[in-house]
Amino acid sequence: MIVLHQNIRLSRFFIRLSYDGTGFHGWQRQPNGITVQQTLEDAMSMMLRCQVPLTGAGRTDTGVHANEFYAHFEFNQPLTNTECEHLVFRLNEYLGGDISLFCIFPVKADAHARFSALSRTYRYSIARVRNPFRRKYTHYIYGNIDQAIMNVGAGLIMGVHDFTSFSKVDTDTMTNICNVTHASWEMEGTELVFTITADRFLRNMVRAIVGTLLQLGLEKISLEQLEKIIESKDRSRAGDSAPAKGLALHRIVYPEEIFLEEGNHGTADC
Repeated sequence: MIVLHQNIRLSRFFIRLSYDGTGFHGWQRQPNGITVQQTLEDAMSMMLRCQVPLTGAGRTDTGVHANEFYAHFEFNQPLTNTECEHLVFRLNEYLGGDISLFCIFPVKADAHARFSALSRTYRYSIARVRNPFRRKYTHYIYGNIDQAIMNVGAGLIMGVHDFTSFSKVDTDTMTNICNVTHASWEMEGTELVFTITADRFLRNMVRAIVGTLLQLGLEKISLEQLEKIIESKDRSRAGDSAPAKGLALHRIVYPEEIFLEEGNHGTADC
């Protein structure tokens, strides 16, 4: 049993988790839809017998998945490794199959799930053959897609740009400039997968980029038009957003110095 102590310095913890976004209205709590944040906060608050607000690594849109996601919370006492492992077990038993926790571990007091992240990687999967077991995680497209030209287009996306053309309008971000360090299309079995890494992403950015690059691959726009779309800073000129179900947050990288124990955040041991 975890016993609460008063008047003690708060300890900060990271949670590493994944979730199937099909039944959720994204990560962030909102008044008119079930979200991952609300579901997990309610479960943790019940088990720890106090309110446990969570701060997530970022937002994901309704229906978007996360293979790897982080959130942080504060608690009024240290938790041993055994207590953390037991809490993870109990939460996984309670939450069912749509949310899975890998580990809970202490971090330094200034570690932040969102602002400490160095990079994020998303993957978008397009099915080239219908597969009923992957229908909730891929977007099926029939016909020829020019993968080579889409990779040339992905190269134009890379670098430091103003990505207003690929962002939802009327957002509260201070800047729409992002640094995309990787963007590529590869065949993985019968799926065409787009992988993109950046220091930050705008709302709806990846789905808008995918939708626009698909227009390029389907010969509906040219490379010259893609360049003009990027330069225009006009969302109405880019392609429609690709369906949410094909998108998954794949990986988040943090600086080693925010962790208290080397390796306790890695995929191999938690």
